[in-house]
Amino acid sequence: MLEAMGQRAKLAARLLARTTTAQRNAAVEAMAEELSLDRESILSANAADMRLGREAGLTPALLDRLLLNEQRLEAIANDVRTVAVLPDPVGEVFEQGVLPNGLRIEKRRVPLGVVGVIYEARPNVTADVAALCIKAGSAVILRGGKEITRSAAALVQALRRALERVDLPADALQLIDNPDRELVRGLLTLDRYVDMIIPRGGSGLHDFCRQTATIPVITGGIGVCHAYVDHTAPLDQVVPIIVNAKVQRPSVCNSLETLLIERSAAAKILPRLGAALQEHNVELRCDPESLAILREAGSSDWQLVAAQPDDFGQEFSALILAVRVVDGLDQALEHIDQHGTDHSDTILSQDPTAIERFLNEVDSAVVYANSSTRFTDGSQLGLGAEIAISTQKLHARGPMALRELTSYKWIVRGAGHVRD
Repeated sequence: MLEAMGQRAKLAARLLARTTTAQRNAAVEAMAEELSLDRESILSANAADMRLGREAGLTPALLDRLLLNEQRLEAIANDVRTVAVLPDPVGEVFEQGVLPNGLRIEKRRVPLGVVGVIYEARPNVTADVAALCIKAGSAVILRGGKEITRSAAALVQALRRALERVDLPADALQLIDNPDRELVRGLLTLDRYVDMIIPRGGSGLHDFCRQTATIPVITGGIGVCHAYVDHTAPLDQVVPIIVNAKVQRPSVCNSLETLLIERSAAAKILPRLGAALQEHNVELRCDPESLAILREAGSSDWQLVAAQPDDFGQEFSALILAVRVVDGLDQALEHIDQHGTDHSDTILSQDPTAIERFLNEVDSAVVYANSSTRFTDGSQLGLGAEIAISTQKLHARGPMALRELTSYKWIVRGAGHVRD
């Protein structure tokens, strides 16, 4: 089964590599149209997944990720449409020159080939990945979580129909619809046909992919994001930034998980910040020093808990925030280095020296000064849709948008050149 899928994907990728920008844009536009036209079948399939998910005891957060309705499906279709109007990176020449011996050289962006994407309970990923890969000229093999089996199948059926409408190979988009975990292992070792694996899910999935794959794996999306607040940070900025970073969408990978606050600022800032977070029912897991400050300032209904050691370095993906008082910037940097996941971290400060040290020394995919971490997103950073957030350093880092879904090759033009 997987061998045959790989063969078909490889052939489809070769055919896609010959297409024009206009052809691939037409395919993406047709995908958006088919999602809207086939909404009844897609929503019916999703309703079945939701029913089975509730029976299986999925958490409310997971069920919310799984849910599709008219509004969400139309939003997905609109996101796909935006991909069609993004600049096409394929064929872009981004370095060129002439060597002293007269050879003319250039680097040209080319499609990756065949991409394997393994993801969990987010049906929207199905459409996002399909649109991005087709636009970037690559075929894709999808394997969604068992929770979205029916939703993913219905979405892929509509998207493949769109490819056929514009005379592109439907096998450029394939879905492994069998929930057998061994098929994931098989995809991870299909190195004869698949050029890259991108997992979208929790740390367990990422670890399994890294340990099993014989194909390059782009990992990311595990976000233990930190904010460091020093004594120069203005209170009127600190409160809205921290509240936004934690509360706006707590289940996503760029939400804030740990607050580090300089000791000299803690007594001034923590009470106001604690009160603002309590309005949103945020549970604060505090080290002894921050716990004492917040207990003295707050009321009995504040959700204050003594932090355990493993709360620092924990991706809660919920309305929970770890809080620690630190001596200053050096201790904050040490904490982030020890507990971070190289995703997104921010400093709130008016001290230019501290800001530059933080930006230079925190080795994360995206590092902020005086901003919420919630901007780590392809569309928010002006890249359009993204396929994942990479926290590693090879090939791509941060939001993986269209340009990050390409490789490049060297083009060398001679005139009878031979090497001495």
